[in-house]
Amino acid sequence: MRLNKDFFYTIKENIADEDSVSGKLLVKSGMIKKVSNGVYAKMPLGEKVLKNIENIVRKNMNNAGANELSMPTLLPMDIFEKTGRKSAFGSSMFKLNDRYNREYALGPTHEELFVLASMSRVKSYRDLPFTIYQIGLKYRDEIRPRLGLIRIREFLMKDAYSFDKDYEGLDISYKKMFDAYHMIFKELGIEYTVVKADTGAMGGLLSEEFHAVTDIGEDVLVLCDSCDYSSNLEVSQNVNKSNKDLEDEKELELVETPNIHTIEELSDFLKIDIKKTVKALLMNVDNNLVILFIRGDRELNTNKVLKLLSGNEINFAKDELIANSNAVPGYTGPINLKGANIVIDNEVLNMKNFCCGGNKEGFHYINANIKDFKYDIAGDIVNVKEGDKCPNCGGKLVFKKGIEIGNTFKLGTKYSESLGLSYLGDDNKNHPVVMGCYGIGLERILSAIVEQNNDEKGIIWPINVAPYKVAIVVINPKDEKQYEEGEKLYNIFNELGIDALIDDRNERAGVKFNDIDLIGIPIRITVGKKINEDLVEIKLRKEKDTRELKIENVVNEVKNIINIL
Repeated sequence: MRLNKDFFYTIKENIADEDSVSGKLLVKSGMIKKVSNGVYAKMPLGEKVLKNIENIVRKNMNNAGANELSMPTLLPMDIFEKTGRKSAFGSSMFKLNDRYNREYALGPTHEELFVLASMSRVKSYRDLPFTIYQIGLKYRDEIRPRLGLIRIREFLMKDAYSFDKDYEGLDISYKKMFDAYHMIFKELGIEYTVVKADTGAMGGLLSEEFHAVTDIGEDVLVLCDSCDYSSNLEVSQNVNKSNKDLEDEKELELVETPNIHTIEELSDFLKIDIKKTVKALLMNVDNNLVILFIRGDRELNTNKVLKLLSGNEINFAKDELIANSNAVPGYTGPINLKGANIVIDNEVLNMKNFCCGGNKEGFHYINANIKDFKYDIAGDIVNVKEGDKCPNCGGKLVFKKGIEIGNTFKLGTKYSESLGLSYLGDDNKNHPVVMGCYGIGLERILSAIVEQNNDEKGIIWPINVAPYKVAIVVINPKDEKQYEEGEKLYNIFNELGIDALIDDRNERAGVKFNDIDLIGIPIRITVGKKINEDLVEIKLRKEKDTRELKIENVVNEVKNIINIL
């Protein structure tokens, strides 16, 4: 790449409309350009980084025995209806109709298509196992695209699917992909961790997520300070219990609590520990009023609620739905509550003499106990907190933030049964094929690398993904000696397969250095006045110091550095 002739630019101004470090730096360095909310163009430098990431992913998938194919992104809606995912995806799907009024979607995912493709091969157990994959675009109508390329509406994804005759075979296929993921993320130089996660709209038996650890991550990762427990906050189990047996039950009492609007105000007014209060959340679950009761200091986990109730959608209940009950917003409690499904968190079952709403404006009960009311169902419906007990060993839970960059699912037979993918076994009977699914978000990887590798000057690309490994900066292109020697190095590196760019622009040295630092090239060679003494400067992007080097030693030095990096 010749910066004087090829498509290259950087932005000097601050990037005001990006809300992450990676978003700002990728736009500022001219690697991506925002087209609309959640939609980005990849400029030449950004495209080159993305291709480098893609090549690493592809190499490891091929090494693990997966075969690459390509699927369309325009998908007929009827295949999603067969698996029940039209409603599961809901408004996150981009939908359209063709000229014959047939309904289509821009593919949010491709499980159904891969099943249909597999039907062309699978007839008997002898046709299994195999794994196929693609690297292609996905489309999801995100409610609030944010954080640059981390949450966008059009994104590049590697999705792979394994097909086995039984669950023992799935375990083998799953491990091959799981190990390949470790190889990929280590080669990319990402600091990551793996956590158990919710299967969500994908369904299945098991979901594990690979997260790049970074402060701006959208996901909360729950880890143990004493063992290897790891989980996404969405599914982390709360095993904490109150000291129920250490307290005698007291007599229930209705007390006046005027102008109390929050659980914190209630705790202050009654001078009780907030952990001795129970708060109500009035929710609409699939158009039914469900009132959930959790300890006052806890946060509701809506994901767990939907799992517990086998629900599809949950929102706060509106007044017209609440009106069907005797609940009083701000003063709702489980005692004598009517007209709603009552769900109690497991932790509340172990509480004694707690405070809850009185279903009467300005009143609460104190010394309430489980025997004082009836409920429909109990379960774990809250988020864990830092310091809670680890479900595995009883140690303390700690939180980190992460960007989800990959996921693996044991799907089982959900899709094969829905769409009729079966094989004839050696018992001469038909059996559903057992599937696994394995996804990687390439733009998320790109952003995660930038989040983990930057400084006040710009991006610091790891050598494996950098758009160019070497930048040759010619201080004065009008100086014949400088220009000729810079050109020689540029040509030698590219002939050796070492991606190099040359900055031969008529710009000040400071501008050139700033741009090379901003775009994050790992190795910088500066050809300046000392070329008359056969000397150039070499500097690594992640180091502060520069050093001089004889020009005849430059190529070997760069080779050695690349091997080390």
